[in-house]
Amino acid sequence: MKLVCLLALGLCAVPAFAAGMFETRLAPSPLTDGTRVNITGEGRASATLDGNMLTLTGKFQGLATNATTAELYDGMGIAMLGPKAFDLTVTQGSSGTVSGTVALTPNQATALRAGHFSVQVNSQKAPDGNLTGWLLPPHPFAGEDVPVAGPGFLPQFDVPGK
Repeated sequence: MKLVCLLALGLCAVPAFAAGMFETRLAPSPLTDGTRVNITGEGRASATLDGNMLTLTGKFQGLATNATTAELYDGMGIAMLGPKAFDLTVTQGSSGTVSGTVALTPNQATALRAGHFSVQVNSQKAPDGNLTGWLLPPHPFAGEDVPVAGPGFLPQFDVPGK
C-alpha cells in the first residue's frame, strides 16, 4: 500500500514540472559592507512555460530605493549568474510587481528546465542587483534561518557526474 501511495505522489508531482511551472523567492542580492544598506527587500515570482513562451509574474516589497529595471539572466547553473537574456517590466517603486512574456529558444528552454534562469530586480542604489532568485520547479521553502538536514531541498538538475 505504501508503494502505491508513493507512486501516486510521484505521478502527481511530475505534471506540475512537465507543464512548465517555475517559482522563485526573490531575496537580497549578494552583499558587501558597502552595499548592505542599499540592498533590502523580498519577493516571490512564478513563471509558466507554454511551448516556447515563458510568462513571469511576481511581487516585491521593502526595497531601500525605487526599483528601476528587472531582467532574466541565463547562467551556467543554479546560483551561477550569466548574461542578461531578457528585460522584464517592473514597478518603479520600493514595492510593486515584476512581469514579462518572452519567447525562448530551444536551448534557453532547456536551460530554464535545468535551473539556469534567474530573475533580478535592480534599484536606484543597487543598480547591479537588489533582489535575485532562480526559477526552479515548485519546491518547499523552509524559511529564514531554518536549518535543513542532509543535502537540502532544492532540486539539483545539473550536478556534475550525473
